[in-house]
Amino acid sequence: MTAVYFGEALGRYGFGDGHPFGPDRLAAFWAETRRRGLDKQATVLEPVMCEESDLTRFHTPGYVSRVRTLSREGVGYLDTGDTPAVRGIYEAAANVVGSDLDGLRRILAGEERRVFVPIAGLHHARRDSAAGFCVFDDIGVLIETLKQEHGFERIAYVDIDAHHGDGVFYAYESDPGVTVADIHEDGRYLYPGTGAADETGTGAGEGSKLNFPMQPGCDDSAFHQAWPQLEEFVRASRPQIILLQAGADSVAGDPITHMRFTPAAHRYATERLCAVADEFCNGRIIATGGGGYNRRNLALAWNEVLEALLAS
Repeated sequence: MTAVYFGEALGRYGFGDGHPFGPDRLAAFWAETRRRGLDKQATVLEPVMCEESDLTRFHTPGYVSRVRTLSREGVGYLDTGDTPAVRGIYEAAANVVGSDLDGLRRILAGEERRVFVPIAGLHHARRDSAAGFCVFDDIGVLIETLKQEHGFERIAYVDIDAHHGDGVFYAYESDPGVTVADIHEDGRYLYPGTGAADETGTGAGEGSKLNFPMQPGCDDSAFHQAWPQLEEFVRASRPQIILLQAGADSVAGDPITHMRFTPAAHRYATERLCAVADEFCNGRIIATGGGGYNRRNLALAWNEVLEALLAS
C-alpha cells in the first residue's frame, strides 16, 4: 500500500526553463518510474490543492497573502533573489502542500502505509518568507497538521538533501516532540550555511536534533558511517510517524552541490526508515523528493526511494 503523486498540477511547481528548479523535474522522474514499471505497482494519485487555512497552520497570514498577490502579478522575488514570484506559483505550491496532506489523510485512514510526493520537501521556506526555491514549507505544514489536528506528540523528520533543512530545523528547534536528523553538506561550503554538529536543539528541545555536516566530496562510505547513529537517534525517539526528505542533490554530479552519494544511499535510507516505521509507526512514512538539479540523478534516486517504499 504505497501511493505516489503525479500530475500536471504538481509538475508546475518550478521557476521557468533555465532555473535549477525548473518545471521539467517531475517528468524526468516519471519517465524512469514508467521505465521500471513502478507506476503499475504503486497507487498513482492526482495532486490535491490545499486550502489557505492549511497553509496558515505554519505560515503567517501576511506571508500567504503576499504570495497570492505576487503570484497573480508574476514579477519580483519572494525572497532576496533565489525564489522568483512567477505567475501561478501560489497554486503550484498549494498543490505541493495539498498532496502531502492528502497523503497524510490516506495514511491515517488506513488506505496507504507509505506515500511519496516527488515535488515536495520544500525545507527552506520560513513561517514568514520564501527561501532557497521553497515557497511554502510543506514539511512544516505537515508537522503542524499532525500536532494540531491529530494530536501527534512524537514526529521524526529525516533529511538527506545536500542542503541543511533550515526552515524545518529552526521552526522546531525548541520542540522536543519533533526529532530532526539531517545529513547535509557542511554549511561552510553550501547554502544555507547552517546545520553545524553542535546545533542540537534549544530550550526544551535540547538534544532532540542531530546534524551531520559532511565534507564536500563525501561518498556512500561516509553516508554509511553516519547512518547507524542517525537511525539509533530516530529509533530512540519512538516516532509515531516518519517524514523523509530525500533530496537528490546529494548525488554525485549535481550542478550546485559537491557531495558524491549514489542513488543506492537513497534506497538504503528509505529501507532502514521503513523498518523503523514498521517497528514504531504502523508503517507510516511520508517521503518527499526535495532538491536535485541533475535530472538523471533525481530520476534514479527518487525511483530508488519509490522502489524501497514498495518493497518494504
